[in-house]
Amino acid sequence: QVQLVESGGGLVQAGDSLRLSCAASGRTFDIYTMGWFRQAPGKERDFVGVIGTSGRTLYRDSVKGRFTVSRDNAKNTVFLQMSSLIPEDTAVYYCAAKAAGDNYNDNPTWWPNWGQGTRVTVSS
Repeated sequence: QVQLVESGGGLVQAGDSLRLSCAASGRTFDIYTMGWFRQAPGKERDFVGVIGTSGRTLYRDSVKGRFTVSRDNAKNTVFLQMSSLIPEDTAVYYCAAKAAGDNYNDNPTWWPNWGQGTRVTVSS
């Protein structure tokens, strides 16, 4: 098990940038695939992006070119850098972890470890 704590959310204007962080407990952070999901009010939790143990990244189409996932294994932290934010990006953002090497799945049920979420609101 790994404990995850997100931070960095807030209220921003359209076009702004924001960086979310997710700090993980434990000593084996580098074996975890780390994912970011988001959930808008009244909607399902959706995949945003993922970074595997090799550093390979994948993103949902709507955030490609705007969002970047990175990780710092020395600090047990994964980041979600968001730029050119639009109101449709408004959601609670969650990080997730699974000891899966470089594998991933965009279905939230595949991921056993979740943070508590951090709220991002983008005003127009």
